[in-house]
Amino acid sequence: MPSNDNMPEMSLYQPVQVEDAISLAGTLAERGWLVGGGQDTYGWIKDRAKRPEALIDLNGIESMRGISETADGIEIGALVTLTELANNALVKERYSLLSSAAGRVASPQIRNIGTLGGNVAQDVRCWYYRRGLNCYRAGGNLCYADTPEGQNREHALFGASRCVAVSPSDTAPALVALEAQMVIRNASGERVVAAEDFFIGPDVDIRHTTVLRAGDVLTAVRIPAKWANAEFYFEKVADRNVWDFALVSISAAMKVTNGTIEESRMVAGAVECTPRRLTSVEQAIQGRARNQETADAVASLASQGAKPLNYNHFKMPLMDNLVKRALTV
Repeated sequence: MPSNDNMPEMSLYQPVQVEDAISLAGTLAERGWLVGGGQDTYGWIKDRAKRPEALIDLNGIESMRGISETADGIEIGALVTLTELANNALVKERYSLLSSAAGRVASPQIRNIGTLGGNVAQDVRCWYYRRGLNCYRAGGNLCYADTPEGQNREHALFGASRCVAVSPSDTAPALVALEAQMVIRNASGERVVAAEDFFIGPDVDIRHTTVLRAGDVLTAVRIPAKWANAEFYFEKVADRNVWDFALVSISAAMKVTNGTIEESRMVAGAVECTPRRLTSVEQAIQGRARNQETADAVASLASQGAKPLNYNHFKMPLMDNLVKRALTV
């Protein structure tokens, strides 16, 4: 009898050119698994919830590393670690929203290994799904979290469609707020997808959380100069300051002139299966002062339309209060 204490047998490929990685990803398709930092990958494999035949280790591809200035902003390689992203002088100076979000992911040890590409591409963290139960997302016909007995304290307030798991990425809301562009390559060429369209909910595809499909490689993320040096606010509320995923987070980018908000993008994390744009708040604060009066007037719009589950009602006032803080701190 084989021991369950051993990792399953699989092939390992370690390309050093992105073209070779793309070729391998296209050839192996669903049988292959792309690995960056591996923080999501190895958990799945260790628990035997997913069994790829081969791993494609991207860490030898230098062209997918580094943060560089471009004619219209910056480009961040998908293999840039979260620690590098949090500490990079250019990002901290111009896009502190993203460096703040990267600096709150998990723990220092995980940030030292985990990559930006991995953080945005990771699968949902619902424990029913992760433990191998045959839920909707796993091909079954039940959402265990969305039942009278289900444990759903960390789950979605909005956008549930069979699955009520939330997007677990801390950097994703910041990227949506900054109007980031995701650079994806495959055997057919390169396409660039807005971060807001990169993340998808179960109403679009119950099996995937992003537009990435077999054969695709996320190679870089581009941040436009539009939001450079804007006024930013990021806050993540979690049970513990280290390791835990967000209960609710807020990522706000605001262009403010003489105290008046001219334009903004405000995105909540951990309340929906994708990062949630708070468009009603954005519209309500346009042309108003960034102060307590505005915050008090618009904060309740954040949770408007929420459909809480048995144990996550607390997320609604938490969302509203994070919007208040974004407009006053």
